[in-house]
Amino acid sequence: MNNDSISLDGHSRKILFELQRDARQTVQQIAKAVGLSATPCWRRIKEMEEAGVIRRYTVVVDAEKVGLHISAVTEVNIDRHSEAQVRAFEEAVAASPHIVRCVAATGQADYILTVLVPDIKHYEQFLHATLFQLSGVTHVRSAIVLREVKAAASLPI
Repeated sequence: MNNDSISLDGHSRKILFELQRDARQTVQQIAKAVGLSATPCWRRIKEMEEAGVIRRYTVVVDAEKVGLHISAVTEVNIDRHSEAQVRAFEEAVAASPHIVRCVAATGQADYILTVLVPDIKHYEQFLHATLFQLSGVTHVRSAIVLREVKAAASLPI
C-alpha cells in the first residue's frame, strides 16, 4: 500500500469531482462549478497533474456496443512468488489486451483478473492460448458476469 497521498482542500476535491463527472468541460465551466476564477482553477488542475493525482484523461466505452459481450472474473494462482515469477506473470498480463484489470490479492487467489471477450468460445481460446500457457500458473477459476450492477468510474473523494 502506498502512503504518498496528498492533502486536498475543498476546491481541489470539487475540481476532481467535476473532472470525473465530465473531463471534457472547459476550465471556465469547472471554475464556475467550484466557485473559483479560471486561472486559479487551471493552476490547481496543473498541480494535481504534476503531483500524479490526475494520472490521465480517458473515455468510458460500452463493452457490449463494441462486441465484447462476455466479462469474466478470473482468479489465478501461481506456484512461486519469486520476483522473477511475479514479474513474468505481470508482464504477460500487461501484454494481453483482453485482460482489462488485474489485481494482486489476498485470500484464495494470487491474482484476480477481469477479462473481456466477444463470446464464450473466445474466452476458451483466451484461456488455452494465454493463461494456461503462462509459466507458473497452477490454478484458474472463472466466473462469467451475468450483468453489471455497478461500475463506478469515479472515486468517492
